[in-house]
Amino acid sequence: MARYTKEHKQVARQRIIETAGHRFKQDGIDGSGISTLMADAGLTNGAFYAHFASKDDMVANVVAHELRTLADQCDTLRPGREGLEDFVRGYLSPEHRDRPGTGCPSAALLDEIGRCADGTKQAYTEGATDIVEEIAARLAPADPQSARGRAIGLFTMMVGTLQLSRALADRKFADEILV
Repeated sequence: MARYTKEHKQVARQRIIETAGHRFKQDGIDGSGISTLMADAGLTNGAFYAHFASKDDMVANVVAHELRTLADQCDTLRPGREGLEDFVRGYLSPEHRDRPGTGCPSAALLDEIGRCADGTKQAYTEGATDIVEEIAARLAPADPQSARGRAIGLFTMMVGTLQLSRALADRKFADEILV
């Protein structure tokens, strides 16, 4: 049996998390089996348990990574409300709607996350909190706590709007939802 360096194992784990994030958002958590996820990462099924204790463990790690990535994207935006407007515009774009595998896990997976184990719900809670804090800091830079309620409202409207737009068969109506 081959032994790999710690660095190699970490790179492989990261590849699994990133490819699983894409697959989960594209096909759903329940629609993504371990064998498919590992094949996407270019690894065998047997390698799975060297990285995760269970599929639930993997899902929690993927959700945490996906939301951390989204929150980190906020750091690249213009400061203040202008950056928030850019974030909302990008989030509610036809490109984001039409490419769920590369987008926000909230709009793609929220219904499934609600049925996941506590570890996944905790990872989601922490990630969603970070995003709400990023939004609040842009709404009221001097006192983000005062904008928390508005930030929660904005985030939930963005997620729901994207979900609704994705669910519609009428493309013109789906585009109207995003505007």
